[in-house]
Amino acid sequence: MPETARGERVVTDRGQRAAVVFDALGLEYEKAFARSEAHLASLEWLLGRLAPGSRVLDVGSGTGRPTASTLVAAGHEVLGVDVSPVMVDLAVRQVPQATFRHADIRELPLEQASFDAVCVYFSLLQMSRAEQSEVLERLARALRPGGSLVLATVPADVEDLAIEFMGRPVRATSFAAEDVVAVVREAGLTVESESFVEFTPDHPEAAPEPHLFLYCALPQGHA
Repeated sequence: MPETARGERVVTDRGQRAAVVFDALGLEYEKAFARSEAHLASLEWLLGRLAPGSRVLDVGSGTGRPTASTLVAAGHEVLGVDVSPVMVDLAVRQVPQATFRHADIRELPLEQASFDAVCVYFSLLQMSRAEQSEVLERLARALRPGGSLVLATVPADVEDLAIEFMGRPVRATSFAAEDVVAVVREAGLTVESESFVEFTPDHPEAAPEPHLFLYCALPQGHA
């Protein structure tokens, strides 16, 4: 597959369903979530824990804003991964200081203890519950001991539920809030704090959504 500047294109068929939705949304998604104070607050928390020049993995990096742009502006090295080629192209243009890959995190090889932090903002909802658990375990292994992980999701006891998201049909899978916490802990992470908010995306066809943010860490000495 062709490469873009700072953005290698590697994706499997397994991410195509999600890619179709986010290809169509493009910059609409960025605008719809730009004023999420909970998202910005979680980035501030993360920045307060990172040593200068830390390496951060952004899973479901979207347009690169605000996550990758905030992190590179603070001097950190960011690798963004997204199944949507449109999102990757936007991110490459908007945040050229970061590196973005068109890839499915379920298939992407991750070296053990290779990142100081991982961001996972709403990027698990298109996966099965088993896949979400497996991905979180892989992300925990990719963290260096003492590293941080920020997870945001829509907590709900639903599996492969047909819904409409910003005017487009999608299928979503999630866990109830207490089960999200349990899955994160089973991956070997400590949940240091939680934030639960209701947020309405800035879009004419959007509805209020419950958002759960988990501020997590990999304990020192974790093998």
